Amino acid sequence: MYPTNKTLVLTSFVVIAFNIQAESHQKQLHPNLVIIISDQFRGQALGNLRFEKTHTPNLDYLASKGVNFTNASSCYPLSSPARAMLMTGMYPFSNHVVGNCNSENTPYNVELSQDAVCWSDILKQQGYSTGYIGKWHLDAPHKPYVNTSNNKGKVAWNEWCPPSRRHGFEYWMAYGTYDIHLNPMYWATNTPRDSFFYVNEWEPQYDADKAIDYINNKNNVRKQGYPFALVISMNPPHTVYSQVPNKYINIYKNVNVETLINQPDVPIKGTKWGNFYRENIKDYYACIAGVDEQIGRIISVLKKKHLFNNTIVVFVSDHGDCIGIHGEESKNNPYEEAMRTPLIITYPKEIKPRIDNTLLIGMQDLYPTVLSLMGFEHLIPSTVQTNNLAKAVKGEKQKLPIFMPYYQIAAADSLTGWRGIRTLRYTLAIEFKHGKRIKTLLFDRKKDPFEMNNLNNDSILLKQQTNILRYWLIKQKDPLRNNL
Repeated sequence: MYPTNKTLVLTSFVVIAFNIQAESHQKQLHPNLVIIISDQFRGQALGNLRFEKTHTPNLDYLASKGVNFTNASSCYPLSSPARAMLMTGMYPFSNHVVGNCNSENTPYNVELSQDAVCWSDILKQQGYSTGYIGKWHLDAPHKPYVNTSNNKGKVAWNEWCPPSRRHGFEYWMAYGTYDIHLNPMYWATNTPRDSFFYVNEWEPQYDADKAIDYINNKNNVRKQGYPFALVISMNPPHTVYSQVPNKYINIYKNVNVETLINQPDVPIKGTKWGNFYRENIKDYYACIAGVDEQIGRIISVLKKKHLFNNTIVVFVSDHGDCIGIHGEESKNNPYEEAMRTPLIITYPKEIKPRIDNTLLIGMQDLYPTVLSLMGFEHLIPSTVQTNNLAKAVKGEKQKLPIFMPYYQIAAADSLTGWRGIRTLRYTLAIEFKHGKRIKTLLFDRKKDPFEMNNLNNDSILLKQQTNILRYWLIKQKDPLRNNL
């Protein structure tokens, strides 16, 4: 006997209802993900650490609700390499992003590979809605260069990311790299390469606006009812520091700059880098205050939508900023001010709040760690080289890394640059030129937290730390593994 039309309709309704119910149940098994990146935000500058006189009430609140990793660091404190490690879970020689994506490095194919399996690809395959807002900086500029101000000098920096290279991100409101924060430029999801647009709004504020719209699902930018993964990548406090609204500058307007300096590694007044620090530190702190306020807006909407408890929120930076400390203008060096980053992970449903002062973790480890926290450990590809520290994040026993590597690589010559390690106590960094060892830095950060005393003449300690570095270089098949 054949079923009647009425029976077919009823059967179809039951099947559809069952599928919706099963699908709804599946959606609840895994959390949302929000990753907030603030470029060049040094780890020492979180207000709750009470070391630098910064104003970060919203980040302090976020830290109180999750794990605040005070020993987090960037193993390549430079924009593109750090971001490529975040996206691929691979170290520079494996993901090929051995320097910043700019026209000088384009001939050496320095950009995120279209074939890389990123965590965003995996989440997209698992049914997540995915979005990226803000700075991307993972595409090599090519001629004819995009007509923006930072592509008109000797080196071109900015490039469009075509949809085929966005690694699963469906919603797109981003740019390559662009440092005019008060008048930022963007490409939207369907904007062609030559049709970017400018926004008359401070970049972090606009990023937060778009993030709030995404979370609220304004204009149906994501699949309603499905879990989502969203990256908000704010450029400040990256230079230019003065590109910040006056409301934040006014916080420090009447503050004596000398009261903001409490560490001996800041050069004295009257020197080139001492003056540079004093000329810029107030604006740097103003940028941090502004970024903090925008993060507060994002957290507020997550709580208002009752999403906060089932959302993993990560706050991190790609690297820090010296602002003249140790005679270094900004980052891409082995000093703590460049390597140390903030890292806060909240997931109220699964993680109890605490401060972790010892775990050696960084942006590079987020790929495997976060996927595991989300319940997708079985989907982590074999290409991932960085540390899955999910158990340690949850406060469970786990075998922990004893060091973090340090890289600085010349794209044109893999035997030129720096290699090093950062352990809980020591920092070793060795500079090479065409394979020849030309400089060694070795610091005991326990006795010398500001890295004022180079211990490169301590032969026993140097040999011990060099052996650890040699092991790492051999393991990674680093071109410099035979040059120690």
